[in-house]
Amino acid sequence: VQLQASGGGLVQPGGYLRLSCADSGSIIRTDAMGWYRQAPGKQRELVADITSGGSTNYADSVKGRFTIARDNAKNTVYLQMDSLKPEDTAVYYCHADQPVYMDYSGSYVALKELWGKGTLVTVSS
Repeated sequence: VQLQASGGGLVQPGGYLRLSCADSGSIIRTDAMGWYRQAPGKQRELVADITSGGSTNYADSVKGRFTIARDNAKNTVYLQMDSLKPEDTAVYYCHADQPVYMDYSGSYVALKELWGKGTLVTVSS
């Protein structure tokens, strides 16, 4: 089981990007899903997360500029990033809290958490 993030790239300040994160197809359900980021030389930080019920939480630095959404049926989470700034440059990781997936034998397996591999976002002119 894995999460696959996509949508990163190079964008000019003031531009936008949309990140997507989908599971490998075996996740049955998960609690909160979210996005974290890690800039060079800095610790990984929460950007935004969303519960299965749709409640959202944002870092102060991205409020009003980023929007998180999810499709529970597809176990997919999105991050719409508008008005990007150079300080948004980082590797963005998607995260799933307490995912439950079906393994090859058909058994349900519960994990504490699951991380995607990350996608690089560079905001530069």
